Amino acid sequence: MTTDDIRLLFEYDRWANDRVLRAVSTLSPERFTQNLGGSFGSLRETLLHILGGDWGWLEYWKNPPRTPAALSDLRARREAMFNPDAFPDVASLRLKWMEVQQEQEEFVNRLDNESLVELLPLRTTQIRLAYLMQHVANHSTYHRGQVTMMIRQLGAEPVATDFHSFMLERPSEVGG
Repeated sequence: MTTDDIRLLFEYDRWANDRVLRAVSTLSPERFTQNLGGSFGSLRETLLHILGGDWGWLEYWKNPPRTPAALSDLRARREAMFNPDAFPDVASLRLKWMEVQQEQEEFVNRLDNESLVELLPLRTTQIRLAYLMQHVANHSTYHRGQVTMMIRQLGAEPVATDFHSFMLERPSEVGG
């Protein structure tokens, strides 16, 4: 995996997240926070899970926690920063999303091919940075699928966020 691959993957992730945020922005705060069951309850909590994951992994990549206490501190900061009560509506969530996305984009743009093979500690092993970055994009995709189902449960119209749809919107890139 190269920096070009990672940049494309994260460009896609930003595109897909933006489409989802636009789709849910038409919902009232009551519907946005309505408990629908599922893994995280509401659209708000599911989207915060995606965003909190993006932020947490970004912090992890920038400064890998080397001790259990450092990892616990990172988790505690994530929980405090992404408390659902701080995000009563889509607009407040979008503001935070833009902030995290900007930091993530800056990080991605600073990468070189050598940094992608850097090994980072993870539990009892070490994993390449590129693989952890692939995980983040995959994590977002998985939970956007849950968001799509929740949007349907609320009787609203979901949007397509498939990678091929993203590529078709970039005609100069189709086919390589």
